[in-house]
Amino acid sequence: MFQQSLEATPSDYAYVKKALSFISENWREQPSLDAIAAEVKLSPSHLQRIFTRWAGLSPKAFLQALTLDHARAMLRDSASILDTSYEVGLSGPSRLHDLFVTHEGMTPGSYKAQGLGLTIFYGFHPSPFGIALVMVAEQGLAGLAFADEGEEKTTLADMMSRWPNARYREDSARTAPFATRVFNPDAWNSNQPLRVVMIGTDFEIRVWETLLRIPLGKAATYSDIAAHLGKPKAARAVGAAVGKNPVSFVVPCHRVLGKSGSLCGYHWGLTRKRAILGWEAGLRSRPRVAVESQNLA
Repeated sequence: MFQQSLEATPSDYAYVKKALSFISENWREQPSLDAIAAEVKLSPSHLQRIFTRWAGLSPKAFLQALTLDHARAMLRDSASILDTSYEVGLSGPSRLHDLFVTHEGMTPGSYKAQGLGLTIFYGFHPSPFGIALVMVAEQGLAGLAFADEGEEKTTLADMMSRWPNARYREDSARTAPFATRVFNPDAWNSNQPLRVVMIGTDFEIRVWETLLRIPLGKAATYSDIAAHLGKPKAARAVGAAVGKNPVSFVVPCHRVLGKSGSLCGYHWGLTRKRAILGWEAGLRSRPRVAVESQNLA
């Protein structure tokens, strides 16, 4: 499916984004392909073609994957998913997540220095979810964010503000292999773990490590995560940490739902969150792989 999505142009995602917004706002009516196409001002056949190329499934199948019933079904399973993950040892070095990630944390002193002494290379690359900003430190992937066309500078400023004392260098050649590895499921390989650098407080890193244990196509709540961290009253603090996740998609903060089953917020936009969940829904029939990780805190 990803190979198909690479053929899509930036304008394709603009149309898909409009379609996703319309679907998410009108899911109760289960709008027809004709209605969705009319909203985005494309012919039904053209929309069907670019949407399927982008997502790997039709608008109708995508709609079904993103209904509230689907979200609630994931939510009903969330507690047992996390419980089971811990019980069977998914916290081990090779079973954390779909991508096979290895992670390490920055020392507390380095974190407090707000990136002082750290060099971060960055580049913008196409992805199934619009333009992706990929940031790489010597230790591995340090940041992943998203931007719509024309918003690249805003996204870069957002990410740079998290580590204001770091040195930043644009180097797309260095970041391109990470973009390919992250967004191509065929490249998710346990024999070549993706190294991720987690730059945050001890608590934030614990939250992000827990996110890595939420399986593809499933979800958890802020309360679930707080309970598993031994801080059942810290759901709000967990929410803040989830919102500050600097490695979007790889550390799957998009799999966290509200207690009622609502999608809640997402730093890079709810439409994009719906898009990622739907894209993952299309991957569920693929063979499962896992992820290890690494921290910079």
